Amino acid sequence: MINAQQQALSAALQWHIDVGADEALENTARSIIAHPDISIVKKDKAQSGAKNPAIPPSPHLVGAANLRTEAIKSAASAQTLDALRDAITAFEGLDIKKTATNMVFCDGSPQAPVMLIGEAPGADEDRAGRPFVGASGQLLDNILGCIDMGRSTENPALSVYITNILNWRPPGNRSPAPAEIEINLPFIERHIALVQPKLLILCGSVAAKALLGTEDSTSRLRGKWHDYTPRTAGIADNPTPIPAIATYHPSYLLKTPSQKRAVWQDMLALRDKKREMGLIPQL
Repeated sequence: MINAQQQALSAALQWHIDVGADEALENTARSIIAHPDISIVKKDKAQSGAKNPAIPPSPHLVGAANLRTEAIKSAASAQTLDALRDAITAFEGLDIKKTATNMVFCDGSPQAPVMLIGEAPGADEDRAGRPFVGASGQLLDNILGCIDMGRSTENPALSVYITNILNWRPPGNRSPAPAEIEINLPFIERHIALVQPKLLILCGSVAAKALLGTEDSTSRLRGKWHDYTPRTAGIADNPTPIPAIATYHPSYLLKTPSQKRAVWQDMLALRDKKREMGLIPQL
């Protein structure tokens, strides 16, 4: 029979899971006595009276500029998709790599005229090593199927090539941190440069903001076409703008099904754009 102490411990564990703290970084808890530096924040707060004392950034974030420089060099040197996959796998500049199970690179045909980019792998994608699987992946396949497109379509002209801004799952399925996105941006921009898609679908606000260099929400960005060009100098040879459309992420639609109508409108706009550009094959 579970006693009160066991119930309290179980509730505390569930709280950590709910807030996304599902990865143990150390085998034992750190003691304030053994590590007196932990109490510095409390001491500073008491002395200054500030409600939100400034906490010094981690060494990882301090070195973000150097890591981004390393990422640019590594991404720019990749001349093929296989080389880019190897470069991302070898890159040690993202801490989320340490807690992920698999690197998630792509799905679909690289000869597809349309490239869809999400934000980051979730738990299902991390286990499978493929982007957009599980419930959100099934919904995405249904959405694309409504306009005769899909990741596994034999005809490349009707296929969609799929990837994410980040290739590693953030712990607890949390949203990618701005520093993580900036460090990894050269890799996804090089990915686009190697595939050379005719059209881009930016799935969710993380992808849209990162690649379009904006702070606008998906609701403000969707419903119109944008020109994507790489933000990182030297990451692509003679880049030309690629028409890009922003739309809601399938995981958001699972929570907010009322927005499915908006995504349907975006897919119709995509189909019209493909027709306008002569990308719809004659059957």
